[in-house]
Amino acid sequence: MAVLPIVTGDTTPVLRTVSKNVPQVTKTILALIKDMEETLKDEGGLGLAAPQVGESLQICLAQIGGKVQVLVNPEITWRSKEADTEEEGCLSLPNIVVAVMRPREIVVRYRNRKGMEEERRLKDMDARVVQHEMDHLNGVLIVDYLSSPATNEHRAPVTIV
Repeated sequence: MAVLPIVTGDTTPVLRTVSKNVPQVTKTILALIKDMEETLKDEGGLGLAAPQVGESLQICLAQIGGKVQVLVNPEITWRSKEADTEEEGCLSLPNIVVAVMRPREIVVRYRNRKGMEEERRLKDMDARVVQHEMDHLNGVLIVDYLSSPATNEHRAPVTIV
């Protein structure tokens, strides 16, 4: 296992590209997942997506219920109408915090590290972390929420820390 370097910058191509579907969980994919787990542990974050370590693949890790879960090819199948705005940071955008409005609850379908399909209903912080990581898989960063005219009145300005 290795700690991988975190890709940074809001114009970096791998962070701005829709990631490729993972057809099956191979030994190579499992090795990447293990390296991502080690990297997440080293960074102390709540989640990590493959593009953040330079791999344009539909793989992310998220702290769910206090435990790191692997989500391969995740898809949100339901979103609650209730939404909350909370500040979010990002390993790929160090020292930036943005208030982001997200659905409070979601249902996410994905494959686990064994390639088996799972579906979970998540709420509050668990739902927020998964949605944040899934944004990375779609080339979306937290700074993109600053320019959404439909919801700007709900957004706090970006904070540089």
